[in-house]
Amino acid sequence: MTVENTAPACRFCDAELRHSLVDLGMSPLCNTQVEPHQLNHMEPFYPLHAYVCEKCFLVQLGEFVSPDAIFSDYAYFSSYSDSWVQHAKRYADMAAERFKLGADSKVMEIASNDGYLLQHFVAKKIPVLGIEPAANVAKVAVEKGIPTTVRFFGTESAKQILQEHGPADLLLGNNVLAHVPKLNDFVAGMKILLKPGGTITMEFPHLMRLMEENQFDTIYHEHFSYFSFFTVQKVFARQGLVLFDVEELPTHGGSLRIFGRHAEDSRPVTERAKELTARELAKGVDKMESYSSFGEQVRQTKRKLLDFMIKAKNEGKTIVGYGAPGKGNTLLNYCGIREDFVKYTVDRSPYKQGRYTPGTRIPILSPDEIRQTKPDYLLILPWNLKDEVMRQMAYIREWGGQFVVPIPEVAVLAGS
Repeated sequence: MTVENTAPACRFCDAELRHSLVDLGMSPLCNTQVEPHQLNHMEPFYPLHAYVCEKCFLVQLGEFVSPDAIFSDYAYFSSYSDSWVQHAKRYADMAAERFKLGADSKVMEIASNDGYLLQHFVAKKIPVLGIEPAANVAKVAVEKGIPTTVRFFGTESAKQILQEHGPADLLLGNNVLAHVPKLNDFVAGMKILLKPGGTITMEFPHLMRLMEENQFDTIYHEHFSYFSFFTVQKVFARQGLVLFDVEELPTHGGSLRIFGRHAEDSRPVTERAKELTARELAKGVDKMESYSSFGEQVRQTKRKLLDFMIKAKNEGKTIVGYGAPGKGNTLLNYCGIREDFVKYTVDRSPYKQGRYTPGTRIPILSPDEIRQTKPDYLLILPWNLKDEVMRQMAYIREWGGQFVVPIPEVAVLAGS
């Protein structure tokens, strides 16, 4: 379902959006892989243009497609990343200890995916509930023994869940806040579902790191908003929630884990939360001029990647991809990289194998194909997992194969 997008307004404060962060042209939905029988069909493309609100400094995309069209049948299964599952386990260990969770507690995860995280609480015998809009993904979680309700989250569903399951001692969401078009309704729903004295944690890519490290490929239609700590505090405060702590994480190229509580809760705001706010302000997060050079930085990266690929192909080298993540599809479409440059890409998820990348129509195969075809270069599209990928695929050094990482700068790395 297409959503009409007229003059864009900020999804948080309703101010008119007049300032561009970066225009990545037209792009398809990045997690809708193409089936073989669809290769001769038309594929919809939408503007991929990120704006900065001059009033609240929320970076955001317009909403061109409704969330149910994106997330009701979703191609991303978290459990296929070993490092992400380990990250989830470390989180569960920390949260269970810090918030003294036990058999009388209730942990709820919004956008719980295939149970990759809640399984660690289940192992500790802590009651859980997954809240997941994609029925195909939720089915996998239920098969693992993780109670999951299939619905989108907001104020109305929060009221229903509260009535059916009671309030949450810990309400969490990893990489979901950015996926929400109705931001205020979503955060208001968390206020409703959180038990007095309970804690919210959310993880999302940090806008400051995105800009400093040139991570433009993390901009795609499924990510409606891009947050600084400065702005996300305002979003939560409007709904009576205080962000009392924050952690800076290495995941997804640099993320924040925010800790929220009811405004009525007396837990003090930590020094590290105050320090991050001060550091962001020192870097000009509240000044429009701080956002003005990002677009040209992105254009330079595109030129450098294409320079490398043209040179490699002119030398008769073969290039294939590793992974078919959302960020990879932004990169491929923006740079115009198709099968003439990248012969195929591979992915561990059987759900993606046998399909094609959206827009660029590059075949997605099993990782076994790498050993059979012995490419010269392996382009790591999920560059945030490059260490994990390089360990898994270290055998490419047997034939002199090398890794290529596109972000923040194009870099060629030998197998190790």
